[in-house]
Amino acid sequence: MQPEPSAAPRHRTVEAPAGRLHLVEQGSGPLVLLVHGFPESWYSWRHQLPALASAGYRAVAIDVRGYGRSSKPAETDAYRMLDLVADNVAVVRALGEESAVIVGHDWGSNIASASALLHPAVFTAVALLSVPYAPPGGPRPTDVFSRIGGPEQEFYVSYFQEPGRAEAEIEPDVRGWLAGFYAALSADTMPAPNEPDPHFVARGGGRLRDRFPTKALPAWLSENDLDVYAGEFERTGITGALNRYRTMDRDWEDLAPYRGASVEQPALFIGGTLDASTTWMSDAIDAYPTTLPGLAASHLLDGCGHWIQQERPDEVNRLLTDWLAALQG
Repeated sequence: MQPEPSAAPRHRTVEAPAGRLHLVEQGSGPLVLLVHGFPESWYSWRHQLPALASAGYRAVAIDVRGYGRSSKPAETDAYRMLDLVADNVAVVRALGEESAVIVGHDWGSNIASASALLHPAVFTAVALLSVPYAPPGGPRPTDVFSRIGGPEQEFYVSYFQEPGRAEAEIEPDVRGWLAGFYAALSADTMPAPNEPDPHFVARGGGRLRDRFPTKALPAWLSENDLDVYAGEFERTGITGALNRYRTMDRDWEDLAPYRGASVEQPALFIGGTLDASTTWMSDAIDAYPTTLPGLAASHLLDGCGHWIQQERPDEVNRLLTDWLAALQG
């Protein structure tokens, strides 16, 4: 079912702690806030906006601070989780609402779960895509990431955390880098299991893109789609997006009072069986009866990669709208 023409998406900006947040909204009804991950934008929800609008919801996809047409604070510390959560609360208020269901993918999943954890009265239900919920706590993140990979290769998170380093690789050819990064984590184009893992960088001057596929775009990504993503990062730069990785230790400190905390609201998880996020964090999924006691269902889509709502939009839309309908019922 297609939305009525009157339900066409609308672009606007609202005031938020970041300064200005750009969002795209479609439809009317209960508010559903959509939060993207790295390296994306509101555009990663282009398939969900009309589907949610048609199902009777006010779907709102934001550009997270540092991305797209939203403000891009200069200080690295301005990208810590508490600030991103405050942005989400500000969006709900600016839209004249008291509460929302929040849905996040990739980093957006972490932002969504933190929003639900810190503001349960505002975010009354939470859906997480690709990245499972794991309660705050454990060892300091940079210490964990520095031990992954061994003497010959370095984990991509550690690579991203060093200011300027990934920028030097990405910004001379934003479009080519994005194409490779998207392909590396897509089910139909990712490297074979016996090929070098694109989540790692060879030590001693290697680049992440050295391990990216180069032959074709994934089926979900058209040349036009790639132009949209590349155009945003060519205009804004990539530093704001990378700063999310550079504040992880600060998040670990800020969220210390919530160590081990469960998210009590109604919840949904959707992941892909070929996504490293779901295989590396399988223990987090196994812990859902304790960490997400309100979980309605945990779905792993067979043969799906990381970009789940773009790789499998029809399935994701059905799972989201069925879950939302059950919340209303």
